[in-house]
Amino acid sequence: MSNATVAVIGDGRDPRLGWTDDATRRWRELGSPVAAGRVSRLDRGWSTVLVSLDEPPLRMRNIGADVAVGDFVVVTDDGERVLEVLPRRSAFVRRASFEGNRAEAHTIAANIAVVMLIHALTSPPNQRRLERELVLAWDSGARPVVVLTKSDLIDDPAATVASLQDVAPGVEVCVASGISGEGVEALRAHATGNGTIALLGASGVGKSTLVNALVGHERQATAHVREGDQRGRHTTTASELVRLPGDGWLIDTPGVRAVSLWSSGHGIERAFADVFELMDHCRFRNCKHDQEPGCAVSAAIEAGTLDPRRLDSMTRLVAEEAILEEEQRAQEKAQDRRGVRKQRPRP
Repeated sequence: MSNATVAVIGDGRDPRLGWTDDATRRWRELGSPVAAGRVSRLDRGWSTVLVSLDEPPLRMRNIGADVAVGDFVVVTDDGERVLEVLPRRSAFVRRASFEGNRAEAHTIAANIAVVMLIHALTSPPNQRRLERELVLAWDSGARPVVVLTKSDLIDDPAATVASLQDVAPGVEVCVASGISGEGVEALRAHATGNGTIALLGASGVGKSTLVNALVGHERQATAHVREGDQRGRHTTTASELVRLPGDGWLIDTPGVRAVSLWSSGHGIERAFADVFELMDHCRFRNCKHDQEPGCAVSAAIEAGTLDPRRLDSMTRLVAEEAILEEEQRAQEKAQDRRGVRKQRPRP
C-alpha cells in the first residue's frame, strides 16, 4: 500500500494531537519541520498515524519500530513507515500475556496523563486486582484515577467506594454511569488542554458504554454480561486513540483479565504507601513484620488499622516482581549470547 507524500502541517506537527514536551524536544532535534504524528491504532504490524486533524490518517508499516497506541512518531516523507518513535511521557506496560513470553513487555498505551482504572459497582469490590492495577499505573508515569461504573444499577455505592478507597491511598475514586451520564463530565475534564486519558478494566465493567458517553456517540459496541458472574465479552478488540468533544483524547483498551506486572520503579511503594509509611517506623530496618519486637506493621494489624491481607498482597507482589526481574536478566543474557539483544524503547 502506498501513501502520497506527507504534507507538512504548519511547523510539521499538529498541537491538537496533544504533543508532549519530551516528544516536541526530540522532534526539533531532528531538524523540524519533518512529518510527524500520533499512533491511533495498531493492527498486526501496521500503524494508523494521525498527522493532522485536518488530514485523513496514514496507514504504515512498523518496520523495526517498537510502537504503541498514543506514541508520537516521525514518519518517512512518503508516509510508508514509522521512522522513529519519539520519547514517551508515560507508558502503561505489563508483561506479555501469552505463555512463552513471560519476560517480554507489552505496552498498552503511551503518553497518557491519567489512567482510569474501571471497576463495576454491580460486582463485589476486587481489592487485589485494584492493587495490581495501581502498581502498573504508578509505574507508567501517569496519574491513576479509580472509576466505579454502572451507578445507575445500584442504590448506594458507598460500601464499594469505601472498600476500594482502603487500598488506594491518595487516589481519586469516582462514581459514574455511561447510561445516566453521572460523573461523565468530571471524567472528561481530566483530558482538557489536549490531554490524554486511558481506560483500563476487565471485560463487562461497562468500559465501552462509558467510552460512548465520553465521546458523545455510539463509537464502541456493547454486550450484556452474564448474570451468574457479571463477566462480559471483549467488545473492544484493539487499543485505539479517540478524539473527545472539544479537545482531549481517550485511549480505550481491550478488557484485561490478568493484570501481569512488568517491572516496578516505585509503583509498589506508591500503591502501598500506607504500608511503607508504617515500615518506616519499625524498630529494625530489616524487619520482616513477623513477630519482630517494635514492628509498627504488626502493631497496626493487631490494632485493626491495617488489614493483614494488604501486607500479604504487597509481599506477594514484591516476590512476583523479583522473579520477573530474574527472568528478564536471564533473557538478556541469552540474547547477548546470540548477539541479538533487543534494544529497549525510550522511556
